[in-house]
This record gives sequence, structure tokens and C-alpha cells, in this order.
Amino acid sequence: MNKTIFEITKMDCPSEENLIRMKLDGISSIANLDFDIPNRKLTVFHSGETDQIEKSVIELNLGGKKISTEQTDQTEFNENENQKKLLWSVLAINFAFFIIEMTTGIISKSMGLVADSLDMLADSFVYGISLFAVGGTVIKKKRIAKLAGYFQITLAIIGFVEVLRRFFGDEKLPNFSTMIIVSIFALIANGICLYILQKSKSKEEAHMKASMIFTSNDVIINLGVITAGLLVNWLSSSKPDLIIGTIVFVLVIQGAFRILKLSK
Repeated sequence: MNKTIFEITKMDCPSEENLIRMKLDGISSIANLDFDIPNRKLTVFHSGETDQIEKSVIELNLGGKKISTEQTDQTEFNENENQKKLLWSVLAINFAFFIIEMTTGIISKSMGLVADSLDMLADSFVYGISLFAVGGTVIKKKRIAKLAGYFQITLAIIGFVEVLRRFFGDEKLPNFSTMIIVSIFALIANGICLYILQKSKSKEEAHMKASMIFTSNDVIINLGVITAGLLVNWLSSSKPDLIIGTIVFVLVIQGAFRILKLSK
């Protein structure tokens, strides 16, 4: 058995972990994957050469780089029996907030909330692909990933068109208080998701949970929408909301292309 360690610089939340798991699924030589998200490290226990594994990691464009490979005597791994249950919990939270933010975003005329809801939907896709394709073939997973990726891109493009329409049109100001309140709850939800997923890790990593939360892209987005809400009220302008909406739509499309890579 060999142990290969990868540094993955863009792996800063459990969504990237699931993308990597799906990408490496089907490589028969892999015995176990051990993720250290706070330190952005992935340890792969495998037999044979690392070429196929390294190629798959690099193809995700997450800044993956092989650090070392060495032999190991470890042949038994503790699989978490609650992993599926935890994924269902995180999927439910993300999808619920997709509906909440999309609904409140439309009602309050906030593109920031609408864009953030699509980011929540993107995470739901990642966890959903992992769950619904469990035990399925690699081809099945690729088909689901392709549908999810194109659907996500379509929604983001529609969002961009709406941003442009509002930018050049004469729209009412978004409701800044709704933006702030809903984003605060979304911020809490993202923290809960990270905590739930980290329950599957060893207790020794518990002290790293806080650093994970603050380095998560989702948390940064939530803070961005909150800031935009404050600026909308302060400047009496919808521009901050449109700007943060545009930024998040770009991130959503980037996430969609990552998902599409899984379908190749």
C-alpha cells in the first residue's frame, strides 16, 4: 500500500471535498481518501502508481499538487457510517436556504440574495450528486453532473441578464433589511453545515473548525450580501446589490464548470 499526499490550495470547504471524491471515484487502485480541509491536504491510500490519481486531481483545477509518495503498512480504515446521514442533513439545509433566499430575493428585489440562493443550490447539487449516485456507475454520476452543471449555468446567465436590465433600468431599491436578516441566517446555516460535516472527522481536528468557517467562500459571500445591504441603505442606491449579485453569479458559473469537469 502506498500513501500519496496532495496539496490542494483551492480546497476550502466540504463542497470541494465532494467534488474530489466524485472525480476519484472509479479509480480501483484507491483504498481510502483522507481530507484535511483546514490545511488543504489530501492523503490518498492506494496501490500501484500515482499517475492516474495525480492527473484526475490536476484536472479539477483546484490547485492540486503532489507533495510526496511513500509506502505504508496501514491497510484498515475507519469508514464513517453516518456519512450519508450527514450529507443528507447538509443537502437539506442548503436546499432549504436556496428556496428561502430565492423567494425573499425576488420579493425584496435583491439580486444579491437571488445570486446567493444559486450558490446554495450549487452546493446542493454537489451533495446531491454524491448521494443519489451512491452505488451507481461512473457513467450515471457523469450524466447527473452534466445536467446539474448546465442547469446551474443557465440560471446564472438568466441572473446576469436581470442584473443588466436593472442596471440600465429604473428599478426600486431592494429591501436592505431583508437582505441583511436573511444573509445573517444563511451565514449561520453555512456554519452549521460545516460543523455537521466536521462531525465525521476526528476530535483532534475540532480546533480547526473555526478556521474552516472563516475561510469558506460561502461565508464570504454571505458577508458580501450583508455589506451590500448596508451600502444600499447608506447610499440609497441599488448598485451595491447589483455588484455583489454579479460577483456571486461569476462564482456560481465557476462552480458549474467544476461540476461539468466531473462529466468528462
